[in-house]
Amino acid sequence: MKIILVSAVALIDADGRVLLAQRPEGKSLAGLWEFPGGKVEPNESPETALIRELQEELGIDTWASCLAPLTFASHAYPDFHLLMPLFACRKWQGIVSGREGQSLAWVRPENMSNYPMPPADLPLIPILRDWL
Repeated sequence: MKIILVSAVALIDADGRVLLAQRPEGKSLAGLWEFPGGKVEPNESPETALIRELQEELGIDTWASCLAPLTFASHAYPDFHLLMPLFACRKWQGIVSGREGQSLAWVRPENMSNYPMPPADLPLIPILRDWL
């Protein structure tokens, strides 16, 4: 089974809320909420991929020194196996905005289970709740 490496981030604002992005129509798992991020390209580190994805998807800049490894997800989908490191980030420049038509929500960790998420993301919720 093919392994897909995706890098994701829990962007945490000054009030302790975490940013979730809703997958837009036309993408797989459309309508579900997820942590921002994306596929790691060949010869790219998870941190570099995340910095690139945050610029492309949300219009913000951050640095590898601001990405703290928190946990990871490992999930078997029917066609591939997803491996997803999740970083925590509290510092970035710019104003967060959905550049790809995705809806965004700043959510308190205890309320994240109210947002339907892909199966790979679900085990990350209690970890974030306990950590924050």
